[in-house]
Amino acid sequence: MSVKIFRNFSEIATLAGAHHKDGRRLNHEDLGLIKNASIVFDQERILWVGEDKHLPDDILEKEYPEINMTGKTCLPEIVDSHTHLVFGGDRAKEYSMRLNGATYEEIANAGGGILNSMLGTQALSRSELLKLANARAKTIKAYGIGTIEVKSGYGLTFEKEYELAHIIHDLKNILRPDIQIINTFMAAHAVPKTFASSYEYMKEVVLPLLDKLGEEKILDCVDIFHEKNYFSDEDVVSLFERAKRHNLNVKIHADEFNDNNGAVLATNFNALSADHLLATGPLGIEALAKSQTVATLLPGTGLFLGKPQANARAMLDSGVKVAIASDFNPGSCHCDNLILLASLSAPIYKMSQSELWCAITLNAAHALGLHSQGAIVVDLKPRFSIFNTDSIDRITYNWGKNLAN
Repeated sequence: MSVKIFRNFSEIATLAGAHHKDGRRLNHEDLGLIKNASIVFDQERILWVGEDKHLPDDILEKEYPEINMTGKTCLPEIVDSHTHLVFGGDRAKEYSMRLNGATYEEIANAGGGILNSMLGTQALSRSELLKLANARAKTIKAYGIGTIEVKSGYGLTFEKEYELAHIIHDLKNILRPDIQIINTFMAAHAVPKTFASSYEYMKEVVLPLLDKLGEEKILDCVDIFHEKNYFSDEDVVSLFERAKRHNLNVKIHADEFNDNNGAVLATNFNALSADHLLATGPLGIEALAKSQTVATLLPGTGLFLGKPQANARAMLDSGVKVAIASDFNPGSCHCDNLILLASLSAPIYKMSQSELWCAITLNAAHALGLHSQGAIVVDLKPRFSIFNTDSIDRITYNWGKNLAN
C-alpha cells in the first residue's frame, strides 16, 4: 500500500473523543482539535495523526510523498446519510401551494407528493436517470461531502424500482472511491393508486422485489415510510423480517407527521437509524437512548414543510446518537447542501459545535453501518473532508459559502 502524508493542516478536528464515547453526551474536547497537524495514511487506514512537529523520525526517514496543507482544515469525511436523489420531474408548483396554505396531505390528495415524482421518474429512461443522479452526486461532493446514501422509491412499480436499484448500483461503481454511495431499497415509499392497500402493494411488489434484489446482492439497506396513510406496523414487520433473510440492514422513516411509535419500532429491530422524528415523544426518545439506532434528523424537511422541528435537545441530553442528513428530494426538501442545513439547524436544535460535527460525520456514518470511518484516529479508514480555511469555526459560520477543497 502506498503511504502519503498530509502535512501542516492549520487545524484538524479528529473527533477522537466522540469516537471513544460512541457519539453520545459530547463536550467541546470531544472534537479532538489539533493545530498545525499532519496525517499519515495508506489506502486502507490511518497510520498516524498529530502535531506536525511530532511526526515520528521513522516515518520521515522513509520519504513518503507529502502534500502541504497549510491554511486548510481537515475533518472526518462528511456523510449525507439520507437522500432521494434519483428522480425525474419537478415539484416547484407544490412548494408554492404549500406557501399558500396547502398541507402535505392536501397536496398528495390533489395528485402531488411522492406519486407526482413517480410519474416524472417513470417518464425517464435508465440512462437519463443515471445521468441526472451522477450530476447531483457530484454537486453534493463539491460541498465536501464524500459519502452519500441514495434511496430508491420514485418508481413504485416492480420494473421501475428494480431499475432504480440498479441505477444506484451503477452510480456506486462509477463514482467509487472518490464518492462512496450506499444503496438503500425503498420501494415502500408510497402506495400507488392502482393498489387497494399497502398490504396488497407490499405483497405484490415490495417483498417479491426485495427477494429478487436480495439474491443479486446489490443492496446495502432497506427503508420504509411508516406513517398513517402510508405503511403500517404490520408492513414494517413483514419488510424487516424479509430483509433479515437477506442479511440486509434496515432503516425507517418514522414519526414524521405523528408519533406512531416508529422510533420504538425501529429499536425493536435494531435498525441502523430512525429518520425524521419530528413528532417523536418521550417513549421513543427513551428507546433510542437505550439502543444503537441512530436518530437521523432532517431539519431541511421541517423548514421546507413549515413544520416544528424534532426535539433534538431532549434526544442529545438523553444520550441518543443523533445524526443530521439533508433528505434531498424533489418535494419535501429540495436542498442538497448538508453543511448549509446543519449550520442553519444547529442553533434551532441548540446543538454544540461538537454535537453538530459529530452529527454529520461519525454518527451519520454509523447511521449507514459504516463503523470504520467517522473519526481521524489510527486504524480507521482515511476518508477526510478538507476545507480552504484555517479553522472549522469558519465553515459553519459562513452560511451557504462553499469552502470545500
